[in-house]
Amino acid sequence: MDFDKLTTVMRDLALEAGDKIMEIYASPDFDVRAKSDDSPVTAADEAADAIISAGLREAFPDIPLVTEEQAESHGQSVSTFLIVDPLDGTKEFVQRRGDFTVNIAYVEDGVPVRGIVYAPAKERLFYTEEEGASVEEMAPFAKGQIGSVTPIKVSVPDTSALRVVASKSHRDQATDDYIGKYACGDMKSAGSSLKFCLVATGEADLYPRLGRTMEWDTAAGHAVLNGAGGHVVRFDDLTPLSYGKPIFENPFFIAYAPGVSLEKA
Repeated sequence: MDFDKLTTVMRDLALEAGDKIMEIYASPDFDVRAKSDDSPVTAADEAADAIISAGLREAFPDIPLVTEEQAESHGQSVSTFLIVDPLDGTKEFVQRRGDFTVNIAYVEDGVPVRGIVYAPAKERLFYTEEEGASVEEMAPFAKGQIGSVTPIKVSVPDTSALRVVASKSHRDQATDDYIGKYACGDMKSAGSSLKFCLVATGEADLYPRLGRTMEWDTAAGHAVLNGAGGHVVRFDDLTPLSYGKPIFENPFFIAYAPGVSLEKA
């Protein structure tokens, strides 16, 4: 893989998709439909998917592509592939809360090694550079021209006052019970893959997810967190979360900064 080209292509496609998403977000009304699994989908999901899929297939025609909005791509059995969630946090988008992201990642031998997370409504852009380290680029963003970037790195946690981030739309009692095992100094909620990025930037130390997710929900954020020195492990046995699983479904997981002593289930 040409990682320099990959970074450039992912960044430009994420920005282009983000522009289309914000165009629809700003409209006075947009249709919301339910998919077969009852999750919502909008014209923004579909338009962003079309932009990203076309761009990736043109740039990397020999790399398998898995994307949330194209069910025919979900039946592949692959360990090295591109994976896309064109609009993660559709519920946040529909409720106009701003916590939604564009997610593109490259998985190699089951590990998300490169990724980009773009939150257009919040003007935050996180991605892995050519060598794999993660950065946050400062707005404004221009296609084809990288602006000011800041390297990001996970925190050194204060284990007596951990900063925990949890899902805004999927918080439940099981999650609260698990968080209760830790000495927490700060608790915040965020939508979509932004939770991974908050751990990656040192704004949080721990993100447990005790609920169903798919690989396209997590791969880009996972890559960004990896590039910032963090880890993502399965909740059940604390082994690394891998990709290319049957139907691309994740088990429960924990994302964290090294220095957090993980509690078992």
